[in-house]
Amino acid sequence: MSLRANYLGFDLGAESGRAVLGRFDGSRLVLEELHRFPNGPVAVRGTMHWNVLHLFEQLRAGLGKAYAATGGNLSGVGVDTWGVDFGLLDSTGELVGDPVHYRDKRTNGVPEKLFDIVPKRDVYELTGIQFMQINTLFQLYSMVLAQSPQLKTADKLLMMAGLMNYCLCGARVAEFTLATTSQMYDPRAGAWAESMLEKLEIPLTVLPEIVPPGTVLDNVDTELWSGSVVPVIAAACHDTAAAVAAVPASGENWAYLSCGTWSLLGLETAEPVITDDSYRYDITNEGGVNNTFRFLKNIMGLWLVQASRKKWVEDGDDVSYAAITREAADAAQFVSFVDPDDSRFLAPSDMPEEIRGFCRETGQPVPEQRGPLARCILESLALKCRHQLERLDKIAGRKTDVLHMVGGGIQNELLCQMVSSATKVPVLAGPVEATAAGNVLLQLIATGKIDSIAEGRALIRSSFPLEQYEPQDTGAWDEAYSRFVSVLNS
Repeated sequence: MSLRANYLGFDLGAESGRAVLGRFDGSRLVLEELHRFPNGPVAVRGTMHWNVLHLFEQLRAGLGKAYAATGGNLSGVGVDTWGVDFGLLDSTGELVGDPVHYRDKRTNGVPEKLFDIVPKRDVYELTGIQFMQINTLFQLYSMVLAQSPQLKTADKLLMMAGLMNYCLCGARVAEFTLATTSQMYDPRAGAWAESMLEKLEIPLTVLPEIVPPGTVLDNVDTELWSGSVVPVIAAACHDTAAAVAAVPASGENWAYLSCGTWSLLGLETAEPVITDDSYRYDITNEGGVNNTFRFLKNIMGLWLVQASRKKWVEDGDDVSYAAITREAADAAQFVSFVDPDDSRFLAPSDMPEEIRGFCRETGQPVPEQRGPLARCILESLALKCRHQLERLDKIAGRKTDVLHMVGGGIQNELLCQMVSSATKVPVLAGPVEATAAGNVLLQLIATGKIDSIAEGRALIRSSFPLEQYEPQDTGAWDEAYSRFVSVLNS
């Protein structure tokens, strides 16, 4: 049997999406971006929606480009997306309204109302998931509180990658890594947390079957693909799970930082870690590949830079990310810090002004210019990584020896160096395309081209360049860290 094969991975992010072709020759994996397209919310009468029909049209376009690139010879198709958001189907399979964006205001104040029914500690004990008002649990409960006719009409809830899989082949299932982000999954029972959902009057009938990563679902509909029969594979459908699958790690005592709009910092564990300390520090246990869990912390990552740039562009300055990073590198270090996870940064209309406001309120110098403001963001992200990594290691009873940084954010070499220096841990950065690589790895396993995640990670090490960063100026970073913790506690 020839090991040569082509796989198509759709990686849909909160800012953009891509169709990536993975070519495997038996010893090396090569990724080729075939199609890139914008993604983002559409506001309609005060509600933020995802344009799901636009996304499906882009999948169709990606399939067309894959056909042209391979002569119709594909061995698999997989989709990964961000977590928490979902679409609802009625009993005929029709979409019940456009999926709502996780930054929509409908969940404002909802967690507190939910905790009146199911105490916060009980929710964590059942699910082991970090509390964020964007979680599926709170989105659904907001619909219960509003007596939403959409929820009453719904027959099945599909997370966003599941919805795309449904559009491709008709399967109506939830993939494990994505389902766990909902805060509705009980990792100890290995099933939906039905007792909690019943108390909240969330209809259990909408919950689909949960399948493990790497499950072959069905074939791409012939209306979409005229080449050879191609299976749709529920790879690691959560983008972070896919990225972690492609971390080129070996041995133990490593951590990962999937760096993009969000920064996902964590450890790979065999079991969920649900303790008083993990609850106190609000650390999450999301599903991973190969029967693992991702014991991690969600940090509001380069979203702060993205939203700042958006404001600058709106104000007439079409500055590039590269220029922003250069200006940050030239700015004075350790002047001001922010807590990247402060709620004011979730969906502001003017991110730079929110950052300045935080600095004013905490008695720090206010970064008026773009370079100092960008440096404030990047240093704060690096210091928050140290803050969370120390907690993760302490609770897990271990010490991280190497931090693997993956994802688009590693193209910011300044940030990679800052993270290494702040954490005092060597950083191994790469691959940039970790999410697409992980998506394809799960397809390779599902179709028998490789045998295991360990083999897949060795394949990543031999296929992609990696950059190493060593800690620098650790004394200065220690002093900055003390000030940063004071800001967090102010």
